[in-house]
Amino acid sequence: MQFLDRLALILVVIGALNWGSIGIFGFDVVAWIFGGQLAAISRIIYTIVGLAGIWCISLLFREHSLVEDRIDH
Repeated sequence: MQFLDRLALILVVIGALNWGSIGIFGFDVVAWIFGGQLAAISRIIYTIVGLAGIWCISLLFREHSLVEDRIDH
């Protein structure tokens, strides 16, 4: 589970940076790299980042954080 948590957090950070780029510069990095917002690979990446965001919601409701788990083990 810890691997999925970390992967999801990395993907959410990537998504946040992309949204920051859109908000500040009006530039969509994912679309630029993969051929536009409607390109199949861009849509797949947007979907994966969205699923990672949904996964990260579960982090809000867990009793222990990743840091506490590391200290305990």
